[in-house]
Amino acid sequence: MPTILQIMGWRIFFYANEGNEPIHVHGKSGDKACKYWIDEENFEIEEAHSYNMNNKDKRTVKKIIFQNFDYIVQEWENFQKRIK
Repeated sequence: MPTILQIMGWRIFFYANEGNEPIHVHGKSGDKACKYWIDEENFEIEEAHSYNMNNKDKRTVKKIIFQNFDYIVQEWENFQKRIK
């Protein structure tokens, strides 16, 4: 589970054992958790799931992802190369 960002109280990371799922990130802060799909071509994200998060939490995580979008995509590509 490599952590790629720790920002604003959130840890943004990948799981190594999720098969061939498309690009996505997980987020965790205390007892809050989420997963977001990332659409690199359209510069969009979509919530896959969230746990114990209110709307403010969701906005915060989306902001983190969008502000670090290119970095996350690059880290995903690097991570995929390492695990193959």
